[in-house]
Amino acid sequence: MSATALEQRYSARNYQPLSVELTRGEGVHLWDTDGRRYTDMMSAYSAVSFGHGHPALVAALTAQAARLAVTSRAFYTDRLGPFLERLCAVTRMDRALPMNTGAEAVETAVKACRKWAYRVKGVPADRAEIIVCAGNFAGRTTTIVGFSSEAQYRDGFGPFAPGFRQVPFGNADALERAIGPGTAAFIVEPVQGEAGIIVPPPGYLAACAAICRRHDVLLVLDEVQTGLGRTGRLLAGDHDGVRPDGLTLGKALGGGLLPVSAFLARSDVMDVFAPGDHGSTFGGNPLAAAVGHAALDVLVRERLSENAAAMGERLAAGLRAIDCSAISAIRGQGLLIGVEFDPSTVSARNVCERLMAAGILSNDTHDTVVRFAPPLTISAAQVDEALVAIRRTFEALPRRRTEPLAA
Repeated sequence: MSATALEQRYSARNYQPLSVELTRGEGVHLWDTDGRRYTDMMSAYSAVSFGHGHPALVAALTAQAARLAVTSRAFYTDRLGPFLERLCAVTRMDRALPMNTGAEAVETAVKACRKWAYRVKGVPADRAEIIVCAGNFAGRTTTIVGFSSEAQYRDGFGPFAPGFRQVPFGNADALERAIGPGTAAFIVEPVQGEAGIIVPPPGYLAACAAICRRHDVLLVLDEVQTGLGRTGRLLAGDHDGVRPDGLTLGKALGGGLLPVSAFLARSDVMDVFAPGDHGSTFGGNPLAAAVGHAALDVLVRERLSENAAAMGERLAAGLRAIDCSAISAIRGQGLLIGVEFDPSTVSARNVCERLMAAGILSNDTHDTVVRFAPPLTISAAQVDEALVAIRRTFEALPRRRTEPLAA
């Protein structure tokens, strides 16, 4: 049996992959088992922001794996401290708590915000509330899907934890109206990825930050997908000049090689944790710390935030120049771009299948939006090459019906 057939036979059916079997990656390209090359326009939801097999990151991984990989946080190691120092310096945050996946970082943020509310703000026990936005996506754990507005993510997985309130994304006035005496924090994605690359109005995050300061509420930016250069700034909150009270990072932090995440916060928020309050067997392991440190170095040294801004403009301009009536919207920041299609004309899944046939790999969200989020290392020539295939694919799509339907 082929590897694909074995996966279909033995894996839980929680994914529906496109019909391609990948075997190798280098830079912005992937190859299938038949030797065909593709341009990666997804980057594993930003986890491969530095491209496949970046030499500096592979070197850091292999050198550290040969020395020491995992010990647990029961002991100090020579890798974690320097990594956390570098991470806090790059993000301008005070303290960091290392974890593995983005969902774990968000769960850590939830725990920190609640305990801060009780120990510092004086909220009565078990009355803390966290405000989130409709359309949010922070992961798949039961707490996180409990505050999702997506019915499928919740269906069959309750009962869910109380203590969350939803407000519309992009509406600062709605946030202020929702704040009450027990409000501990507002956790928000600067750009909603899974919802369809939804960019809020300019000034939204700055307005939210001012509201949170006024009401003694923690502002936590969930930058697991948008952070570390993806939107053309080191952090997406930088577009609004916002320094949050808490920050979640993941995906790109592992250099496309292994899961590395962190919750970062100002000191008084992080100080609510005492030994035994929280932890992770693998969080902060020497291998993860070495790769995470190297990833931050690559990000800064290769000026990848700046490249994402320039290449994002080039890619967006090229997409907007395509004559395709099936497109209903193009939106994004930096190298995080969504192209929305009229579902009565074509499904985004079908568009992804057509793109795959043209040598472009991406995926859809909610069957209406195709994501374009290549590695931040992509060059102008590679953007232009991809646009040729994308244009050819889009111009061959069915055209949107504009005339009245026949009676």
